[in-house]
Amino acid sequence: MLGELIHIARAMTTVRDVDKLLGVILEKSRFVTGADAGSIYIVERSPGDRGQTLLRFKLTQNDSVTFDSREFTMPLNDRSIAGSAALRKRPLNIPDAYDLPAGSTFNFDPSFDRRTGYVTRSMLVAPLISQRDEVIGVIQLINKKREESQRLVAKSDVDEHVVPFDERSEELLGMLAAQAGVSLETALLYADIHAMFEGFVTASVDAIESRDPTTSGHSRRVAELTVTLAKIVDATASGPYAATSFTPEDLRELEYASLLHDFGKIGVREKVLVKAKKLYDERLDLVRARFDYVARSMEADVLARKVKVLESGGPRGDLEALDRELEQRRAELEGAWEAVCIANEPTVLSSGNFQKIEAIARETFVDLRGDVRRLLDDEETACLKVNRGSLTPQEFDEIRSHVSHTFRFLSQIPWGKSLSRVPLIAGAHHEKLDGTGYPRRLRAEEIPVQSKMMSVADIYDALTASDRPYKKAVPLDKALGILDFSVKDGHLDGELVRIFKDAKVWERPTSSR
Repeated sequence: MLGELIHIARAMTTVRDVDKLLGVILEKSRFVTGADAGSIYIVERSPGDRGQTLLRFKLTQNDSVTFDSREFTMPLNDRSIAGSAALRKRPLNIPDAYDLPAGSTFNFDPSFDRRTGYVTRSMLVAPLISQRDEVIGVIQLINKKREESQRLVAKSDVDEHVVPFDERSEELLGMLAAQAGVSLETALLYADIHAMFEGFVTASVDAIESRDPTTSGHSRRVAELTVTLAKIVDATASGPYAATSFTPEDLRELEYASLLHDFGKIGVREKVLVKAKKLYDERLDLVRARFDYVARSMEADVLARKVKVLESGGPRGDLEALDRELEQRRAELEGAWEAVCIANEPTVLSSGNFQKIEAIARETFVDLRGDVRRLLDDEETACLKVNRGSLTPQEFDEIRSHVSHTFRFLSQIPWGKSLSRVPLIAGAHHEKLDGTGYPRRLRAEEIPVQSKMMSVADIYDALTASDRPYKKAVPLDKALGILDFSVKDGHLDGELVRIFKDAKVWERPTSSR
């Protein structure tokens, strides 16, 4: 039995998932004591500053009856058998649950027996205690059997085959519970750390999207698409990625990297992040005010000239000519303003004939101080001549710096061994196979495959997203065509794009969260 206990202890120390560990603890406890059934609870606090200490029923096992069970909580007090064992920090050995010792503070709840037809007789209940001497759980064993294979389907079976738990059972459960308490404490701590990381990632994504609401949902969609693509690549049996595989830890690492791939946007000016047009709103208002001033100046000039005609007794035809001149100049100015508004709209692909903008920029007027000024200054002209998107080269460089910020910020986080590549993967999603990407100009063989997959997902979502005010969503066939062009240009991995398209990843993204 000592060898078996050592084997059980090793098995418990290797399990990090709390639910799986509880199953192992309960199964092994029943095995060493010969219990037909059992259940297990963990101690928790209810939410709030005045949170009550609770016992949460997590799991039950029974060799004799089958039934559905679900988690529930109950107050941790001495009115329940499990609660009493927890508060006393020592085991309770009950020969007959329906005949409790006199003076017991606890009661037996027979509702389970009535509901299932099962008969509870002997019980052995032990607390699970952490290394800090805190009760973190309770294990409750039911019906010690004379023979392990015997099923207890009727009361007569219980009468004949169930015996009280003996001192040897108490001793074995005590040894197992001691190790189980340490293992459970470790697993709960691991779960807390995992929950902390989940909370950090969620809060970080929310922070990113609060600064750039125009891309709300982008990070989560990219994570879903990337993880789904990775799972498909993992199942691929032929081609360049036949030998590529991803463990659950790899997928979690990839999910975090994908969720945080734009984390560096917190280091970019907000006005640049949310720039929807080529000119900022306040700059466009200044241009509009300038055009309005020119229009009023033209009207004043023509009106002054009409007064002179009237004062000199000039012919009516001269007045009509001035009216036509004003209407023509108004139409030209309105046409110039319309050209500015059209040029101010960003495009997804390179486009634009900017001769009209250049001509407008050469037009001048005299301001109130008598200075000669241009209708459009150099900065406005440069913005309106951007032939793709809404950003000037300087602004685009600022946006691109978010990748460097991402790597720098994420590198300061102690991710641990299993998540150590999160900064590297997230920081390489804008690299291109031909070495023209940023920020490090990595070539194909230097780019992690996870980053290559993220690049495909990132570009696809940026093209098809319907939540961006500066552009309409690109139709699916056009978006896929752009991915193909990116492959031809040496930017994206052709095999990953093929798998992405053949598997129609966009139709079946499933979050691993």
